[in-house]
Amino acid sequence: MIKAKLTTFLLFLLLATGNAGALAQPVLHYDVKMDHPETHRFHVVFHCTGLSGSVVDFKMPVWMPGYYQILDYAKKVEQFHAFDGTGQALNWEHISGNTWRVGHPNGSVITIEYDVLADKAFVANPWLDSTRGYINGPGVFVYPDGYLRQPVTVTIHPWSGWRATSERTLIATGLRRVAGQQHTLIASDFDILYDSPILVGSLEEIPAFTVKGIPHYFVGYKLGDFDRQQLSDDLKKVITVATDMIGDIPYTDYTFLAIGPGRGGIEHLNSSTVGFSGTGLSKEEGREKILSFLSHEYFHHYNVKRIRPIALGPFDYERENRTNLLWISEGLTVYYEYKMVHSARLMSNEAYLKDFQNNIAAYEKQPGHLYQTLAQASYETWSDGPFGRKGDSVNKTISYYDKGPAIGLLLDMAIRHATANQKSLDDVMRRLYREFYQQKKRGFTDDEFRQVCESIAGQPLPEIFDYVFTVKEPDYAKYLSYGGMGIDPETFRIYPLPTASEAQLAIRKSWLGE
Repeated sequence: MIKAKLTTFLLFLLLATGNAGALAQPVLHYDVKMDHPETHRFHVVFHCTGLSGSVVDFKMPVWMPGYYQILDYAKKVEQFHAFDGTGQALNWEHISGNTWRVGHPNGSVITIEYDVLADKAFVANPWLDSTRGYINGPGVFVYPDGYLRQPVTVTIHPWSGWRATSERTLIATGLRRVAGQQHTLIASDFDILYDSPILVGSLEEIPAFTVKGIPHYFVGYKLGDFDRQQLSDDLKKVITVATDMIGDIPYTDYTFLAIGPGRGGIEHLNSSTVGFSGTGLSKEEGREKILSFLSHEYFHHYNVKRIRPIALGPFDYERENRTNLLWISEGLTVYYEYKMVHSARLMSNEAYLKDFQNNIAAYEKQPGHLYQTLAQASYETWSDGPFGRKGDSVNKTISYYDKGPAIGLLLDMAIRHATANQKSLDDVMRRLYREFYQQKKRGFTDDEFRQVCESIAGQPLPEIFDYVFTVKEPDYAKYLSYGGMGIDPETFRIYPLPTASEAQLAIRKSWLGE
């Protein structure tokens, strides 16, 4: 069995490198099998050649980018084995929770085999049963320490019981497919592999659409009963709004991966994984909620994957990657999910204002707003959770999903007011995208984000940033009035002021797209 796998791997190496002399370069390839989905176990065979040294540490990530919690994926690894190029067992030791140390002759072929128990149906965990397989890279693929920047290929071996109408409805992913290699995918490095989940099964899809010539797909399991063409049309409108605002589409294709009802969402560079059931799309409120959720995960490919705090990439997969700025990555993405759906004319003005009202009310009614700052909520999410702590200390924390969009709204109004409505938060996002992602090719620091905001505004914004780094009570009425809007201090209902100056009306009309 091992020798047969080794022969297949060597043939793959010859195809991949084109000549035997190139075999000295590291070549890394996984086979993922799911022959017995009833056991909830993926069988992974990892072939490596050209690794230097007498020992190699194989590590499993402890978290998944986009989900800021330690998940300890290594606990789900079973039946670990290591073999050399002749199929003989190699000595190995499980030296820490997520690390297996394998001894081998320098540069020789190593084959690692193990099972992954995939028994929790959730967006940040792998899953396998007879209905579908969900491969989230950090939870399935070990990596050889020191080789995260190396290209890697993956061949998927779907369960024989699945049937599909196309290659995409059998294996859906944002990864590129290798020409001439059935079911084989390629990633330029492990960051891309870990950022590109794979959904396998008898899948469904809605009609594909293009935005500026770029194809977009929506593929998933058990999508539900709804008008598929309508969802395709709506998503095209929303994505067009976002891409027009930033002014660039940085991917060659994009895929929504729907893994089943109620399982969260995680963003990726050219895909997103979403818990999805389309049954709520038949009602206006449900339609707005679902479109907002999908818009949120989509906009993340700009805001967090490319417009990002400097701590969020390149990633350290062995420990927490803390930052004060998740209120930007998550909170401002909430701001833009509302803005995208509203600007696409898929949400009324009333519903748009109500979304912000709900965020402000949720924050103000949480006792934790007297204790924890927005920056602290961002930094402590690894222990507190994104919605604040539970249990005895629940009243000492806040959620950046609530205060983040509220401060985003005030920041937008402050910039519009300071520039006579010539600039807005959109200009901040565009500047961050161009300067840090496109030009400097890195994330930004706390100070750099503030400098960009104040540069766009043309003046300091000390009070806005006090709302981020202190528990100072936000003056909602002041900033909303810049846009000709008021707020009820008891219910937090946001409403158009009955009388407003020309400057206020100009901002309100611009912000509402009237």
